[in-house]
Amino acid sequence: MIKVRSWLLISISLVLLNCATVPITGRSQLSMIKNSELIPMSFQQYQEVLNANDLSKNKTQIALIKKVGVKIQKAVETYLKNEGQSEVLNDFEWEFNLIEDKTVNAWCMPGGKVAFYTGILPICQGEQGIAVVMGHEIAHAIANHGRERMSQGMITNGLLASISLVTQNQSALTRDILLQSVGAGTQMGILKFSRKHESEADRMGLVFMAIAGYNPKTATGFWERMAEISNGPGAPEWISTHPSNERRIADLKKFLPESLEYYEKK
Repeated sequence: MIKVRSWLLISISLVLLNCATVPITGRSQLSMIKNSELIPMSFQQYQEVLNANDLSKNKTQIALIKKVGVKIQKAVETYLKNEGQSEVLNDFEWEFNLIEDKTVNAWCMPGGKVAFYTGILPICQGEQGIAVVMGHEIAHAIANHGRERMSQGMITNGLLASISLVTQNQSALTRDILLQSVGAGTQMGILKFSRKHESEADRMGLVFMAIAGYNPKTATGFWERMAEISNGPGAPEWISTHPSNERRIADLKKFLPESLEYYEKK
């Protein structure tokens, strides 16, 4: 019992001491690992995912993904610079790739490594829709949701006593936690973020796409199209792990005034 109490006290102390603040929303979050340790590992996992999949050869689609990605990247950099939070991007090395796969999915690794799947492009219906998804996925990285989920995973898996284990690339447990934390696990397309993370990424993504010059009002149209798919047979896992479409669209409408302020300044 004494050992259990001691472990709990140590755990609580570590949680209180290891907190960070999310840009835009100001939410406090758990942060048990430094990005300087996490990001190099995420780069390695990103490359392994690319090596294990076929990259698209469609030059037009690839160019569009990269175009939107760079515009959102610059918007993020501008926002963080203006807010005096540029340190959030320390160790980032942006990269945008399109994977040839019918899976409806997209994700962004810690450090700015983005992967889109060709299966989501028909739902995007062009540049504006891609910007909705790009802003949302990059927001996950800027909000350090992957790091937060890894921190939660460390606690769940009893790694508090040895945080250094998280930086060992040879650890299968560490690798699985990382991949699952960004939605790139062994079952591609399953996004494991909580509803809180999804809602936060929606809000932040609207701001980023607005600063990049994309109309945030188009986000509701994208999610309405996703709703049509989710209501039909064979709904993709990417949708089932997100908030309900009705709830999401309602929240997006509440977030719009904030993002429109940035859009109208363009």
